[in-house]
Amino acid sequence: MNKGSVIRYIDDISYDITGICLEIWNNPEVSGMEKASANRYKKILKSNGFEIKEIPDMEHAFIGEFGKGPPVIAVLAEYDALPGLSQKLDTKYNPVEEKGPGHGCGHNLLGAAALGAALAVKRYLEESKKEGTIRFYGCPEEETLVGKVKMIKKGAFDGCDIALSWHPMNINTAMREAFLANNSIKFRFHGISAHAAQSPESGRSALDAVELMNVGANYLREHVIQEARIHYTITNAGGAPNIVPKEAESWYYVRAPYRKDVEEITERLIKVAKGAAMMTETEVEYEILGGTYEILPNDVLFELTYRNMLEVDLPAYTDEELKFAKDIQGTLNPKLVEGEIKKFISIEDDEKLFIHREVLEKEKVEKVVMLGSSDSGDVSWIMPMNFFLTATWPLGVPAHSWQATSASGSSLGVKGMLYAAKIFTAVAYDLLNDSSLVEKAKNEFNRRTKNRKYVSPLR
Repeated sequence: MNKGSVIRYIDDISYDITGICLEIWNNPEVSGMEKASANRYKKILKSNGFEIKEIPDMEHAFIGEFGKGPPVIAVLAEYDALPGLSQKLDTKYNPVEEKGPGHGCGHNLLGAAALGAALAVKRYLEESKKEGTIRFYGCPEEETLVGKVKMIKKGAFDGCDIALSWHPMNINTAMREAFLANNSIKFRFHGISAHAAQSPESGRSALDAVELMNVGANYLREHVIQEARIHYTITNAGGAPNIVPKEAESWYYVRAPYRKDVEEITERLIKVAKGAAMMTETEVEYEILGGTYEILPNDVLFELTYRNMLEVDLPAYTDEELKFAKDIQGTLNPKLVEGEIKKFISIEDDEKLFIHREVLEKEKVEKVVMLGSSDSGDVSWIMPMNFFLTATWPLGVPAHSWQATSASGSSLGVKGMLYAAKIFTAVAYDLLNDSSLVEKAKNEFNRRTKNRKYVSPLR
């Protein structure tokens, strides 16, 4: 099989890939509950000759492996949905289940593209008799930012040479950098309960400590790098107003462009919490629930991915699909939609204003800023990894929205997913046929990590 025929194999199996994609979209499962989704992938991989390897103490994480010898190429799949983003395939807000889960981050698409690539590469390895191994990584709990971090700690990625990753979005581009590093921390304050009117002097309010900590955190924001984010919720504020709260809890996220900044800001936030406890004569304990790294750039894989995005044919859209995209856009803030169009569209073509229909020019890649966090970043710190986006949603649609859920279950989303599967396949083909690419990517990775090794955020 030549490269073109391997890529075209995605078209041959598109019905099956689309089937599992939409099945998972129709049956969304939130982080930690992805049993049926994981089992669907295991079943189809096993029926296609992949060896299934379970991850200890992680019920919904697994590896599907085919082939032998190097290079060992990992394709990363996710399948968890988001709470509260239930949505029918509609251009207006129309939940299937009020407050139910939905695929507002497109993970039904993300996993299906990885599956398509794994099946295409498996067939190529069979027919060409080449040495090489393809691994499909079923990764749960991405939305809670811990799945891959746990898998790394358990050694699930040991023996891999290269990781390939992507994400559904509203533009087509390869990425050098992405994501903010993150820490997720809960602070629990312990005080003394008392009657709030009869004997308030006997009490020590844990809620006062939470509120004072939040005030201190607000002042801390003025003295951290401007790219950092500190946000929180109060998860336990006590009980009845006439009882001095004995227990209270707040939950914080600390984000910044680089892991080292997150660690420094976290230490300062812990001092704020201790100060709040001192002022209120309460006790505080904290738990770092998890954390993630930013993506470590790899120019070798960026250039390889970008070149293949240009080589693989872009999706074509019907008039009905363009109307669907236009109608979805009509539910959004027109200024935000217009801003995104001006940022990414190079040709004033009415049809191109609804969904991105070209590969972003390389000089514009830096304009794509992803300020969320993902545990995929951690994988890039243990081996060379690429990362790219394809247009699965209309321009202007934000992730984690009902519009993204709707588009992720539409033919727009499916076409972007199949394009991603072909890019995965093309990149893997090149890596299997040019060992120097693997070595160059590894050498670059080693240079970048020479003075800074990965340390798991899970202590």
